[in-house]
Parts: sequence; structure tokens; C-alpha cells
Amino acid sequence: MSISQTELEERKAGKDLYSYQKGAIDKIFKAFEESPDDYHLLYQLPTGGGKTVIFSEIVRQYLKHHKKKVLVMTHRIELCKQTSNMLTEFEVVNKVIDSKADLSDQGEYSCFVAMVETLNNRLNDDKLDISDIGLVIIDEAHYNSFTKLFKFFSQCFILGVTATPLSSSIELPMTDNYDELIVGESIESLIQNGFLARAEMFSYNVGLTSLVVGANGDYTVKSSEDLYTANDMLTKLIQAYEERSKGKKTLIFNNGINTSLHVYDTFRKAGYPIAHLDNTNTKKERSQILKWFKKTPDAILTSVSILTTGFDEPTVESIILNRATKSLTLYYQMIGRGSRVLKNKKTFDVIDLGNNFHRFGPWGDDLDWQRIFRSPNYYLDSLLSDEELESNFRYEMPDELRAEFAKSQNVHFDVQKTYVESIRNGESSKVVLERSIEQHARICVENSDDVYDALALAKLLGDDIDFRINRYTKCISKSTFNFVEWLKGEYRKKLNAYLRSNFDDVFESIHGYPPED
Repeated sequence: MSISQTELEERKAGKDLYSYQKGAIDKIFKAFEESPDDYHLLYQLPTGGGKTVIFSEIVRQYLKHHKKKVLVMTHRIELCKQTSNMLTEFEVVNKVIDSKADLSDQGEYSCFVAMVETLNNRLNDDKLDISDIGLVIIDEAHYNSFTKLFKFFSQCFILGVTATPLSSSIELPMTDNYDELIVGESIESLIQNGFLARAEMFSYNVGLTSLVVGANGDYTVKSSEDLYTANDMLTKLIQAYEERSKGKKTLIFNNGINTSLHVYDTFRKAGYPIAHLDNTNTKKERSQILKWFKKTPDAILTSVSILTTGFDEPTVESIILNRATKSLTLYYQMIGRGSRVLKNKKTFDVIDLGNNFHRFGPWGDDLDWQRIFRSPNYYLDSLLSDEELESNFRYEMPDELRAEFAKSQNVHFDVQKTYVESIRNGESSKVVLERSIEQHARICVENSDDVYDALALAKLLGDDIDFRINRYTKCISKSTFNFVEWLKGEYRKKLNAYLRSNFDDVFESIHGYPPED
């Protein structure tokens, strides 16, 4: 299936609100009425649920019934313009305060839309009169850049809106800045009622223990680029794309511009239609790239974070997370880019190459947002470390490779279980590799007519061999790079030698008769 044009119906200004949106507005206004003027309220709603629509209607109603003004804050210029356009659709006349704005006519407006940094400069220079502002709305409220402006609005009702009420900084929990959280409709409910598409998740196990966590609590760009620009990861990426996303409109998210450029070069060489986008592109380049992406059915767009907010393209059919993150918010934002519905789009694919699915659970899982809001450290501390995640991995053969071993009912071998059993039985840990080689040899023989076929199949087992060796070296706590690489080479030699020496015997034990000469 390829989607060539947007089929979503346009929403009429101030009308056609869905029942859950009306319900949210009622709850928020009830909080207005029952709380002091300086109350800080946080509202959560998933990406695609229509947060901008809801707070635009709130602005419209507030201005109709109150004699005070409204200020809407965003953290990016694209969101600033989108918010202004939506407010205009709701017949709210508004003024955008950007770096070029002339504020001589500010007295003529009752609603302002501003970027946080620009607003901070204007307020510090005393260029904007905020004495009669009664309501401040903060879009993407989980970003901490907004909190430095709270001192200017000590007597205002502040409404923060976010898809994930978890602060972007561990040191600045949202519960410190907001008095209450109202949780909106869940992702599952929005899916069931046809407002969002369902994510079909495909996770590929990736070794992440080389990644370094930076001061912001997430993986550093440098360590991510060292891992994701390596040939084996680029190969894994393109194989995953060809298995699950080929021919579909695809967004690829990376951690680092260099990684994205490597991805771009890899897909270009493979003959796929791809473009690269990052924050160094000019506005004109960005516009041209997004226009191309919109009109090209099988387009691939590789980017660096820039499309996680303020980007809506319902024709996206596949999301590839070519990165790992420790940020729940970023995980939800990236996947949310594919969740927009169309008449012929009820699901979208998510390929995870960063163990994010194992770390955070399925997108749309039943998260207790109230508990996360009140006790963010409790939630963050409960996340598994990369070592713990990887200890639960099981190597899965790609579909194409599994077809080569179709006659084998089971191709798995549990290194850790075999290691534990060998220690309990007083055996040397070396028996683990011996039994692994025997199992590998058996599945090669099961799917071969002669020893040459078996040796050819053994060559295809490289990823599985590397996985088993990595798991084994963790068990024996000996994982220096040189030792691991030597062991991988030794394993391959011993597997080939075992097949040459034992093919006939293994074949006969499987089939009950010797191979034909």
C-alpha cells in the first residue's frame, strides 16, 4: 500500500470538536473556576490527539468571557507559526512575537504567540506589556526552557500541555512547577475510536553497551555515531528496511548529523529515493525536501530530531528508530510521527534499532501518567539498564535467512542456560561452545544434501555466531575486544571442521540413513 495524498478532512474553526476534546476543555475550565489565579495546571494528551485544537478553543472561550489577555509559548519557530494559524482558524486574532516583530501595535491584540527565547529577551528588555495577561499556555511543556519565564507570570493561570508529562531534565521534575495533572484520552482509546493508527512494532536486538550516557541523561551523540555509522549497523538498517518497509513512505530518526549522512549515502548507493534533513538546512531547502517527501509515495527521509515536533505528514507509513534513547518523551514523539490516520491507513510500521521497545514497552502501553508525574524518579529507576536488557535478548533469524533453515523446527540455542547447567554439573565452560557448534552443525545438516551445502549454510550464520560469542564472553566475564574477535574466528573454524568430520554421522542420525554418494 502506498498513500499518495492526504485524505484527512479539515477541521472547521471553533467547530467539530470531538467529545473527548470537549470533555478536556470542560475539565480545564472547571479547574480555572475552582483554583487561585496563579494555579499551574498540566494537561496530557497523546501526539495526534489535537492538543493545539483544544487549547485554541480554550483561548477563544477565555477571551470571550474574560477581560484579560492570553499568551501562548512554544519552543520552536515552526510550532509558533502552526499555533498562530490554528488560533486564526478559531477566529482568534493573534500576534506572533518573533525576533523581527514590531511591538508598537501590541495594545491592539488580546492574544500573543511567542517563542520562549525571543519572549525572554523582550521581557528582560521590558518591550512587552504583560500586566493584563491572565492566561499563559505552554506547548510541549516538558521542555525546561519555559521555567525561567514563570517569574514574569506569578499572578497568571498557567496551562501546560504535553504528550508526556515527564521533564526533559531529571533535576527539574514537572511536579515542581505544576500543581495538578489532568490526563486526557489514552493512545489505545484514540486508536480504537479511529483517531490514531496502530503501531506494528518490529524490534531488532542491538548491543548498546558501548554507548555513553551524557550529562542530560541520554546517550551522547559521539558514542551513538561511533556505533550507528559502523558498517554492520548500516547493513542491519538497510536489511530491516528491506524486510519491513520497502516501498513505504519512511522516516528514519538518528542521533547525530554524521549518522544521518551515512544513512543517506547507504540508501542512495542501494538505489532508494532518500533525502537528509537536519537543523543546518535553510528554510528553502527544508521546504523543498518536505514537499518532495510529501508527493513521493516511497520516499525515505533521514533526519536528526528536527521532525520530532511540529511535523505532521499523515502519509508516513513506516518509522525507523535508528538510535537508542533513554527519553520516554522522545520515544513517543518519534513514533507519533507515523500515527496520523488516513482513510486507507489504519496501521503503520515501527522498526526499532535501539532496544527502545524493550526499554519503554509498546507505544501506547497503559502508563500511569499520574504516578510518573508525581514520582518521576521512581519510573526512571525502574527502567532496565542496557546490560539487563541485552541479557534477555534472543537472536532471531531474519525471515529470508530462516527460510534457508526451513526444515529445522528450532534454530535457537540458549547460551546462558547452557552455561548455568555446565557450572552446576561441574563441567568446563568450554562445553557451552562445543554444544553450540553441535547445534549449529545439526541445523546446517538438516537443510543440506551434502557437506558442501552444509558449509555454505554455515557461512550464513555469522550474526548468530557473533551473538552467541558475545553472550558467552559475558557469562565468563572475559570480553576484551581482541579475545572476543579471536573467539569468533575460532568458532567458525571449529564449526567448519566439525561439519567436514561429522557430516555423514549427523545426517544419518537425523534421517535414519546415510547421505547418498
